[in-house]
Amino acid sequence: MSRIPVGILGATGAVGQRFISLLVDHPWFVITDLLASERSAGKLYGEAVTWILDTPLPEHIAEMSVKLVKPGQAEARVLFSALPAEQALEVEPAFAAAGHFLFSNASAYRMAEDVPLVITEVNPEHLELVRVQQQRRGWEGFIVCNANCTATHLVGALHPLQLAFGLDKVFVATFQAASGAGYPGVPSLDLIDNIVPHNYGEEQKVETEPLKIMGTYANGSIKPAEFVISAHCHRAPVVDGHFEAVSVGLQREATLDDVIEAFQSYRRLPQELGLPSAPDPAVVVVKGVNRPQPRLDRMTGRGMATVVGRIRPCNLLDWRFALLGHNTIRGAAGGSVLNAEFMVHQGYIPS
Repeated sequence: MSRIPVGILGATGAVGQRFISLLVDHPWFVITDLLASERSAGKLYGEAVTWILDTPLPEHIAEMSVKLVKPGQAEARVLFSALPAEQALEVEPAFAAAGHFLFSNASAYRMAEDVPLVITEVNPEHLELVRVQQQRRGWEGFIVCNANCTATHLVGALHPLQLAFGLDKVFVATFQAASGAGYPGVPSLDLIDNIVPHNYGEEQKVETEPLKIMGTYANGSIKPAEFVISAHCHRAPVVDGHFEAVSVGLQREATLDDVIEAFQSYRRLPQELGLPSAPDPAVVVVKGVNRPQPRLDRMTGRGMATVVGRIRPCNLLDWRFALLGHNTIRGAAGGSVLNAEFMVHQGYIPS
């Protein structure tokens, strides 16, 4: 098939840059529109952006003109949104109403009852909700959200256990990378030689978004999963890679071998379809008492896999483990790109 034109909203920010890095050589998509605020609109992208990735800014992208984030400015019908939540609240529905297929990394509409919140391995059936959304709102386009970066990798590890044993209780303490706060993010004097507790809003996302994602879709609505999550969220002096310490209570008894097998045998529709961005395996179990680590493991599966290690009995619940995932790849831009690939494959988007 010929490559599908795509645009990026909020293209100059940290997540916008990650979208560019993932889409610039994508076999299905081609970047035709870069959109940003009035401060950047009208400039060449190379002049407007402070490029922070460790890969070079592609020359042809640097020479593209930045357009204003406004319906009517984008030629592409498929758009990836890296907008801040407060801006997304107003802008994203306007683009969907104008007929665009919008894949959002923002939190503005994640918990809206007619907006799918999707991790493609976990709940692709929730994408049927876009039909309800279009009918209810009178849109030709739609909004599909990917989850909070921390919740994404937590769900990546919890879903194999939910399928195999059922979940009752989850406790998680997170140590989240500085890049999760965007650029310039947390001031260096706050973060160097320090751990910064998150505000309540982050913990609320980690405690609620997984329940929607892992819930049951039927008759045009989602029934949230019924297990409970308690989260303690912190910002850590790491550039990329969210680390999480997790304890789980299961509904059915499991041995250590059973838990390891649940992780290692986890293979879902994106892997079976061989979608371009799908990690295979989606969950990687690492050995050793000192793994996973951000520097060693964040790029596992090209940054799209969830890495699990230190699986051992828990004195309070049943089992505990450490997990790590790249927050701006799978936890942000990469999750949206994989959602778009799946929707192209399933015919939601004309190819």
